[in-house]
Amino acid sequence: MVSSQSDRLLVQIASYNTNLQGSQGVPQDLVDWLSPTLQVSTFLSREPRAPDIVAVGFQELLPLHLGLSGLSKPVIDERADHILTQIETHAPGKEKYTLLAKIVNAGVALLVYGRDDNVGRRACDVQTTWTGCGALGYMGNKGAVGVRFRIPGSEGDIGETYTFVCAHLTPHEEYLSYRIADYHHIVGTLLFSDNEDTRKPSTMFSTSHLFFLGDLNFRISIPPNSPVINLSSPREISDALKNEDTRAILKDFDQLSIERKKNTVFVGLREGEFWKFKCSYKYELGAIDRYSAKRVPSWTDRILYATHTDTVDTPDVSNITNILYTSIPSYTTSDHKPIVALLLVPQQKNTSKTVPILQLPASYTPKPDPLANLKRYTGRALDRTIGIIWWLLTVIGAGSAVVGLFNFIVGLGAWNWWKAAHSSISAGNGNSV
Repeated sequence: MVSSQSDRLLVQIASYNTNLQGSQGVPQDLVDWLSPTLQVSTFLSREPRAPDIVAVGFQELLPLHLGLSGLSKPVIDERADHILTQIETHAPGKEKYTLLAKIVNAGVALLVYGRDDNVGRRACDVQTTWTGCGALGYMGNKGAVGVRFRIPGSEGDIGETYTFVCAHLTPHEEYLSYRIADYHHIVGTLLFSDNEDTRKPSTMFSTSHLFFLGDLNFRISIPPNSPVINLSSPREISDALKNEDTRAILKDFDQLSIERKKNTVFVGLREGEFWKFKCSYKYELGAIDRYSAKRVPSWTDRILYATHTDTVDTPDVSNITNILYTSIPSYTTSDHKPIVALLLVPQQKNTSKTVPILQLPASYTPKPDPLANLKRYTGRALDRTIGIIWWLLTVIGAGSAVVGLFNFIVGLGAWNWWKAAHSSISAGNGNSV
């Protein structure tokens, strides 16, 4: 039996591709993005309700050469403190929160907070993990990070586990197969310790509740001369997106929705009505509501979820109630708009000695990749090597790696010329003796 609304956890999930801006990637006041409960409090109760869990994911957290070099920590530490302050400042009852976990790999980051009077006090067995799926040797320019923890039951039972995954997949409409491959790589290599045997790795699906968020980069792809809707240019599509009825038609050309129905990705996960809000990408920088003419607007930024009480017989129905799912237009420093979802997640008394896990179709059995660690650390080694070289060239070029490379080549040429000239002079002096 699914729990009533009053004893469900309120989970707030936010995701933002900040366009490589580092510490400048978010405004000082985050109320529009991180306090959406102000908009929907009447759906929850007579009094505004603060979220029990807040998960915030970032993609393109900072300039890539810094992320690959392993210099993400100062940015994520500053971001963690700033977000905590903002959550507590705008909480309806001035509730306090605890940072349960943070994890960053290159430019992909995830921070999860728990309300002190509930989850923040009870959460245990916290785990973090990461993986890369960049085009060159599993580098971290694309990939995912994850957080998992357990919340014991109020009566001392083992409780349930919560898993959050933030990802950034391959871009561009024509690279759909790469995105699908990225997703399956993440499933096989983003591994946690098993609930029952900590020495045994488990995938993200070995959990009671799963939340998958990020810049997933799936695009609107309308076939030429489509009989359903005849829009051929990014500008025509951007004009059509102003109308919700047209968005409801365009959603059928969303690659992610199409692939989910084919069971090629996100098997077992559900999603809210993403077409209710305008596409989150690609905007002109500085614009609240003007798309770039260089790309077809798309719902690249998404939040999906599943709970163990969801059944395989109803793949489009979830016992998680999606109260809010929207983008935040007022943020203008990135070509993406941040998105946010508010979810009511059921809790059940667990009389078993084991943690309940998600139900999946018999045809789908996700398994850990036996080479996961080799792939992850190969990618990490490439990250550091390329990132540090890139960073050094940027320093030499006063902020430009291209200029740095030019300066390096010129300097190397000058050095070789000086060595050759010095050797010639030395040889001449030797002959004159």
